[in-house]
Parts: sequence; C-alpha cells; structure tokens
Amino acid sequence: MSHTAPNGSDPTFAQKVIDFNTNLLFDAPLPPGISVMNPFRENACAIPASTAFYRKYYDDHRLRRIILGINPGRFGAGLTGIPFTDPKRLAECCQIHIADCPSAHEPSSVFVYEVIAALGGETAFYRDWYINSICPLGFTSNGKNGRQKNFNYYDHPDLQRAALPFMLESLQRQLAFGIRRDACFCFGMGKNAVFIEKLNDRYGFFEKIVPLEHPRYIAQYKWKERREYINKYISLFGMYSS
Repeated sequence: MSHTAPNGSDPTFAQKVIDFNTNLLFDAPLPPGISVMNPFRENACAIPASTAFYRKYYDDHRLRRIILGINPGRFGAGLTGIPFTDPKRLAECCQIHIADCPSAHEPSSVFVYEVIAALGGETAFYRDWYINSICPLGFTSNGKNGRQKNFNYYDHPDLQRAALPFMLESLQRQLAFGIRRDACFCFGMGKNAVFIEKLNDRYGFFEKIVPLEHPRYIAQYKWKERREYINKYISLFGMYSS
C-alpha cells in the first residue's frame, strides 16, 4: 500500500493545513459567559509558528493517521496554533523559534513530546501522524477570580449543539488533507471518546476509534506513572504504524 497520496499539482499536506488554519472561523451564537478562542486571529505567534511547523514536518503528500483531542487550550495551541505544542516544546523540541511567542508551559504538551521522543522524535512521528482536536478552535469562560479559563465543548449542552456543525465541517475538510481512514486515535477516554464514537457511528468517517487517556489527565493525575502510559501509547500506535 502506498504511503503517499497522488500529488500531481495538489498542494502539500502542509499547505492544506495552513490554508485550513488561516480560514478557521466560528461565528455561531454562544451561551452566556463563553467565548471562542481563535489563535489564528488573536495571537501574533500562531500564524508564523504553525506555518513554520507544518512546512518543516508536513511539506509532502504522505498519507497520515489523525489523532483528535478535545479543543485547544490557552497555553498550547491557543498560542502556537499547533495542537499539544506549547512555545517551549516548539523551541526546544522542534527547534522553531518565533519572536512573538511567550515562553508558556502546557502540561499536556510535555507528555505528548515525551511520547514523540520515545517514538523516534519529531520528524519520525509527524511523517505518519497528524494531531488536531475534534473542535479545532477553543473556548474560554470567566473563572471565579475573573480570569479566563479553558472550557471544553462538551461542558455545556448548548455549546456542544452550537459547535456541532463547525466540528463536522472541520473534520470533513481535514480528511481531505490525506488522512487514513482505518483508525482515528482519540485523546480522552470519557466524554470526548463517546462524542467522537457517536459521530463516527452516524457518519462512518473511520473504521475504528482508538481512545487513549488524555495527556492532560496523565500530566495532572498520573505523572509518576507516565512511563506506563507512554508504553501504552507506543503499543497502540505501533499497531497502526505505516
């Protein structure tokens, strides 16, 4: 089986992702107190950082499998525009330095890049895998102290309903990048997995959904046992190696 999509004069995988990100827009009415977070329109770092990242690792016509998280967080993709990649990992692991990126830290990103290192490093990993979220834009709400905090699409039924058309359209567009359909990996064993599995049952996007414990859960509650989770990730990813 070929690992490369027919190219001809088609844009590369990288250019498709860059075009997708640049044109992301969520304009559905939101429940009171919830705001959309679009790094590509709000943060000076996101466009140059994500463009450099995808051109470095995805400038080809290879087929890849997709990993879907929940929705971007403020200190990872909310700054860089790259799912599960905070500015520190972007600089230290990917060797991409963007002047407008603050030196922020996201626990999920730390774990994901430990997994990537265990799988042979960034170049080896990203040649076969593409990470995004079922909702590629994030949401925030006001915390008790008045500061913005991350808000998941499934944490409010009205938000989930409002976001559903956007999520479906976004996933369908991403499948056209050159995504393998035999399996979709899902970060999140609970509500995110249930939601994605229901969508898949209805629309038949993938042959199988493979849930994994969310990196944030591991970083926050299971850090001392993270080697066990890294080994689990490696085992499951290895079952679908290209």
